[in-house]
Amino acid sequence: MSVPATEAVVANGLAALMPDPARASAKADKQMFMDLLVAQLRYQDPLNPADSGEFLAQSAQFTSLEKLQDVADQTALLLSAQLAFGASSMVGHEVTYSNADGTTAAGVVDSVAFGADGPTLTIGDAEVSLGAVLSVGGLADTDAPSVPATPTDPSSTTV
Repeated sequence: MSVPATEAVVANGLAALMPDPARASAKADKQMFMDLLVAQLRYQDPLNPADSGEFLAQSAQFTSLEKLQDVADQTALLLSAQLAFGASSMVGHEVTYSNADGTTAAGVVDSVAFGADGPTLTIGDAEVSLGAVLSVGGLADTDAPSVPATPTDPSSTTV
């Protein structure tokens, strides 16, 4: 399946990770630009109208700005998704983290919660932000059933 480069990334549950003030500010900036452009056209001197080339250049700059903002928004969503997937993959792993008082501690990640401040790991009774993690080890030993060893000698297998 081919995915075109211009296809939009669907936010699903990750839109909550995008800050609302940033989206509101971008919309206000777009509206302000359009208001200024309309006012410039409305109050121009009829004997000396604005150059059409200049108008087209401003329009192209506005379109370019919109597209760059869309790319920045999509990049922020992808970064949020990457952080979420990275944090969720730590469940069951041993981690070393820095406490609020500066000491280090270690434990096994029990679960991950996703909030406005980013992913928060639950390690025992402690709630640890993803930024406080210093190192990630392998999977912790669990009581999972072991897989029996496969025989190495082909003559010892029964058919």
